[in-house]
Amino acid sequence: MQSPWKILTVAPLFLLLSLQSSASPAYNDLSRPSYSNGHTCVEKLFLKTTCYLVIDKFGSDIIKLLSADMNADVVCHTLEFCKQNTGQPLCHLYPLPKETWKFTLEKARRIVKKSPILRYSRSGSDICSLPILAKICQKIKSAIEQSVPFKDVDSDKYSVFPTLRGYHWRGRDCNDSDESVYPGRRPDNWDVHQDSNCNGIWGIDPKDGIPYEKKFCEGSQPRGIILLGDSAGAHFHISPEWITASQMSLNSFINLPTALTDELDWPQLSGVTGFLDSTVGIEEKSIYLRLWKRNHCNHRDYQNISRNGASSRNLKKFIESLSRNKMLDYPAIVIYAMIGNDVCNGKSDPVPAMTTPEKLYSNVMQTLKHLNSHLPDGSHVILYGLPDGTFLWDNLHNRYHPLGQLNKDVTYAHLYSFLNCLQVSPCHGWMSSNKTLRTLTSERAEQLSNTLKKIAASEKFTNFDLFYMDFAFHEIIQEWQKRGGQPWQLIEPVDGFHPNEVALLLFADRFWEKVQLQWPQILGKENPFNPKIKQVFGDQGGH
Repeated sequence: MQSPWKILTVAPLFLLLSLQSSASPAYNDLSRPSYSNGHTCVEKLFLKTTCYLVIDKFGSDIIKLLSADMNADVVCHTLEFCKQNTGQPLCHLYPLPKETWKFTLEKARRIVKKSPILRYSRSGSDICSLPILAKICQKIKSAIEQSVPFKDVDSDKYSVFPTLRGYHWRGRDCNDSDESVYPGRRPDNWDVHQDSNCNGIWGIDPKDGIPYEKKFCEGSQPRGIILLGDSAGAHFHISPEWITASQMSLNSFINLPTALTDELDWPQLSGVTGFLDSTVGIEEKSIYLRLWKRNHCNHRDYQNISRNGASSRNLKKFIESLSRNKMLDYPAIVIYAMIGNDVCNGKSDPVPAMTTPEKLYSNVMQTLKHLNSHLPDGSHVILYGLPDGTFLWDNLHNRYHPLGQLNKDVTYAHLYSFLNCLQVSPCHGWMSSNKTLRTLTSERAEQLSNTLKKIAASEKFTNFDLFYMDFAFHEIIQEWQKRGGQPWQLIEPVDGFHPNEVALLLFADRFWEKVQLQWPQILGKENPFNPKIKQVFGDQGGH
């Protein structure tokens, strides 16, 4: 399998090469930065360039193999993207060829015998080995690994660029040449002269000489929302249109450049920090948008500190990307939602690699101590428990995966088996036909949830209070069924693992209901000046 890092590096590279000469300067007013047209043109250029490179390197041989009635498994092994190591079983997604596998593979290799592709793939070289590109590749890699914006002129961890950990992930900077200007800070001199906290509220009311920030926001208890999460919190999503020929059209790949430069995540549509309108036609809003609706002074104060593959074990590697100054900034609501990877892995025997309750306790306490040293007084932290993931197999195993819908030949059971064989499954423990293993995984998840519950009940911190909330997926299923839906419709169709946009927004709705009922102090006041803010500042500069 190709290294995810190489895929993520090459994908945004062409976008960034053009960006160096086309990016707009930082701005210092209420207008939205003029990225829309330039960004769209760059994405189109990127997409055409990427398609050309793929076709140039692989197109000829793929066409030859498919024309010879070789299926995708044979193509994958022939071009050495898939490999069968000595002593390991043959991993295949589609039904095996009628002829023996060895004979079919030898036949396929003869077809591409003179191809430069195999020499290229064996060489180990990649586009980042070119001297002219090495520096920019390293910077992209650093941004991804550290979860900080690639384009951040003043190094305040906020950006005027959307992807590569920009404002899709945290509130958009409104002055990228001044590190003292960023979302979430307390206003500098009530923002008489500039919008120091990027909430779109600044200046003086000419009628009475009172600064708007003071008039509209003082005493309204502004606060931000911060998510410490994994790929579920980041909203990992692969569009079925990208892999299903019957659904492809000229518009199918229009969002692919954005997705690749956001690591195949869609935080701008996530349940916690999403700020765009839902694409799935339901009325529920993200937690951030609800906080903004409650108090417009919270505008742009969101941070999605999530990563694909994140867990309690590796959070310490990127938690430093969280931006909060305990002296200068407003309090924050922090949601800790490492809901899967402490029990999920792709190993052939996944149980020994699961986090133990004792280790989870140590990891989480380390995280909480870090938060206590960075969060302003009056903040709140909510620990989310882990789900019972047995619903994945129960609701999906006998359904056809998008790759198998046309010929009715690939179910989710086949997909799970294929990923487990390759040892690249996002969660062997739950994505398995082995009921005993699924049960063991859920038992460990329950143990870890109980550990989080114990921490929330017994530990105290000076700068925040601590709460625990169950990850009650069954409640989401019940709500969805009341609306006429089916449980399988709440899972990402391509990976068969992550909660989809509908599920994430329903979780946000359930979270809000529980907090309002049990801990209303977390949410702060409703700002009576919201209509006035809208009247004077419109959309507050947008997102």
